[in-house]
Amino acid sequence: MHQTGTLKHIIILTSIMLFSSFTSPLLAQDSNFIKEYLERLENSKKYLILVAETMPKEKYDFKATPESMSFAENLMHIAWAMDWHSQSLMGEREARDWNTDTELKVDNKSKKEMIAKIDETFDKTIEFISKFDTNKLNERLDYFGSDRTKRQILLLLTDHITHHRGQMLVYMRLNGLKPPRYVLYQ
Repeated sequence: MHQTGTLKHIIILTSIMLFSSFTSPLLAQDSNFIKEYLERLENSKKYLILVAETMPKEKYDFKATPESMSFAENLMHIAWAMDWHSQSLMGEREARDWNTDTELKVDNKSKKEMIAKIDETFDKTIEFISKFDTNKLNERLDYFGSDRTKRQILLLLTDHITHHRGQMLVYMRLNGLKPPRYVLYQ
């Protein structure tokens, strides 16, 4: 009886150790992903704010074409998307109502107020992601009709930021301005 109990304990401990040897590397990968993602997001924040500060306030209403978003609208659209992807889509907070919520819209904000709002939104997004449960990265969501993991949602968010910032850089060139030098890894 005693040997059977000892054997059971050995089997249980061996199973736990074996299971841990498979799961620990996966959890470490997810933690590394978040760490690297946050570094990228911090760099993206610095560069976007530099872009926003470099564009003169009288050019914030510039649009490349009538149907395009203005420089200011691109800037605030980035804030809106960060808030929605992190707080609403991944964090399950009720989404802001685009028709009535003006906190993350251009509205009557000055250049200084918009830059402060984008800075604040980056900080909230970074805080949210730094506390995000990495066990949920493989959870799947409907993303505009596509089945995506929350890890993919984070990658889509950085693509979205880059897409709209790229438009803002073109707007600067169209106005004869030299954009700030590109910052690597963002």
